[in-house]
Amino acid sequence: MADDEVATKAPESDAQQAPTGPEAQSVFPGDTKAQEGASMGEHCTTDRPTPSGEVPTGELSKLGGVECYIAKPSDYPHSPSKLLLLLTGGTGVKSTNNQLQADKYASEGFLVVMPDQFEGDPAPNSVDMTKIEQETSWLESVKLKTAEGIKSFMIDMWLARHTPEKVLPILHKVIEGAKDEFADAVANGGGIYGVGYCFGAKYILILAGLTPNPASWGQPATQDVEQAAVKKEPAIRAGAVAHGTMVTKEELEAIQAPVYIAAVKDDPLFPEDEVLTPGRRALEKNSVEHEIQVFEGVPHGFAVLGDYDDPKIKQSQVQAFDQMIGWIKGH
Repeated sequence: MADDEVATKAPESDAQQAPTGPEAQSVFPGDTKAQEGASMGEHCTTDRPTPSGEVPTGELSKLGGVECYIAKPSDYPHSPSKLLLLLTGGTGVKSTNNQLQADKYASEGFLVVMPDQFEGDPAPNSVDMTKIEQETSWLESVKLKTAEGIKSFMIDMWLARHTPEKVLPILHKVIEGAKDEFADAVANGGGIYGVGYCFGAKYILILAGLTPNPASWGQPATQDVEQAAVKKEPAIRAGAVAHGTMVTKEELEAIQAPVYIAAVKDDPLFPEDEVLTPGRRALEKNSVEHEIQVFEGVPHGFAVLGDYDDPKIKQSQVQAFDQMIGWIKGH
């Protein structure tokens, strides 16, 4: 492998390596290749090294009964602030890097609310075989032990626990709680702003669209629920996201609020032909203000705060943050 290939390869890029042989087949009956391509990568389960000497300054608190990391500007509440909802990748609210990322947005004048969208169940970054043996049948245990892609299997199981039907009601509780707790910041910004990375990017894009009534989330498709699922205004005023995972073109087509999207060239977790390009066309057709920046030569997950040796990745990470914060400030 050439030196430049080594320089850009990071744990986040593991998911971009196309599997071959038995491990290319999903252990879930009926799964398709496209569904496997929409799974999560190492970027969402393992933090990069934390920048030296940096320590989070926010605090953990609850909004709407949901644990959140709250980062405030140093002069708040003496000076006006705007409220920013930050949604993370699978490493979640307890990740030091995610907390530092929230602090960075707070230093730019935003009151940042970063919720635990996983209810204390962040994405798995290791496999405890003893626990697996205790909690699964003999046949399932054999299947797990013999699967080449055991970590992928565990992540798929985790994803099945954290679907829009589970995550969106949590976010709704946090949004309503923030409107009560930080009404001044919401009013000052004329609404709530949102930024999201990886897993969280999908949900910022959903919140930027015409979302259904929260009462209908996760409910059977009865006539009453269909009547309750009346379209309403986007939950956020403007959004900025980086390298989303599991985003669908339908979610991009539903967007109504201004959005900035940082994508990675040839990213199988956010495919250009199947998702990004149709989404861009829909945004243009619907006259939705948007900007899409495609970064080349960087791994999926590059914009999440964390240390890299490669100066190109470092530079792109800074550029993505500057563009995301610039977009939010401009709206």
